[in-house]
Amino acid sequence: MDQTALTVHQTARPLGFPTAGHFAFVEAPLPEPAAGCALVENLYWSVDPYHREMMDDVPGGFALGAPLEGRAIGRVVASRTPRLAEGEIVFHRRGWRTHAVVTPEEVRLLPRFDGVPLTAFLGILGGTGLTAYVALTRIARLAAGEDLFVSAAGGGVGTAAGRFARLLGAGRLVGSTGSAAKAGHLVREVGYDAVFDYHEGPAAELLRDAAPGGVDVFVDNVGGPQLAAGVGALREFGRIVRVGTISQYNHPDAPPPRFDHADIVEKSIRMEGFLVSNYRDLQEELYDFAVPHLQSGRLASDETVVDGFEHIVDAFLDMLSGRNTGKIIVRRGS
Repeated sequence: MDQTALTVHQTARPLGFPTAGHFAFVEAPLPEPAAGCALVENLYWSVDPYHREMMDDVPGGFALGAPLEGRAIGRVVASRTPRLAEGEIVFHRRGWRTHAVVTPEEVRLLPRFDGVPLTAFLGILGGTGLTAYVALTRIARLAAGEDLFVSAAGGGVGTAAGRFARLLGAGRLVGSTGSAAKAGHLVREVGYDAVFDYHEGPAAELLRDAAPGGVDVFVDNVGGPQLAAGVGALREFGRIVRVGTISQYNHPDAPPPRFDHADIVEKSIRMEGFLVSNYRDLQEELYDFAVPHLQSGRLASDETVVDGFEHIVDAFLDMLSGRNTGKIIVRRGS
């Protein structure tokens, strides 16, 4: 086992897009677990859009000069508690570091399902997949045959939402993404019927072309003009599920989306946002829903895997720039 540990610290608050200069890798001696704790050697890390929000000076955000936090999967390598045995694989939220000292209350022991890789617990079986599952089954209450629009369809939540919607019997499935190549992948591999590159023109026109008859449900990861376009495309009794506002994370001064607010009343539209942390009690339900389909091959986990903890900042910046398809995960190097 390594005798030194690396952590990533944020060194400054970004204005607009962050750069590698806003982070620093800090080396320290390997931490020793105190009584009641265990030392975990991390194997996989998740970098997520919400980390960009936490880089700003906001309540609960990242502190400057301190290790960053995030989802991770690791192996217990030293333990001073009978509740965590050496060799056990655990999920925890003390990521952005090679090693973490945790208490039993801070981790979740991961089940092992035949044929399902560990990375799935950071993607389609983790917070990413749970977000998509809650959006469709609890907030939108998607019914079989209903048509769906998903913004940022090429990201982790977008690909999971598309695949889950197919399993739930959705009708026409439409998405937006940032390149023609990703649009083609989403149609060929993920199950979308039509996907447009939002760079190609006004979002309302592009969505109208992709879904000329409108949609029943809109899962919005983006905000901005695409949110306005979604409001216009919704049919009577349409539902908007607000997951994120990635279009504004790096542009805090961007104007709010403009749409006809009368549509909300006249079409009886419902808009609702949620935090996946309030739905962790559905984790087992997600396993029951998704795992059999993963094992049968009917469901796939869309991932972009980056090798080496030393590339975690690059992976995060690439994700913010839309260079990934599906969930982006960093894997410990050899």
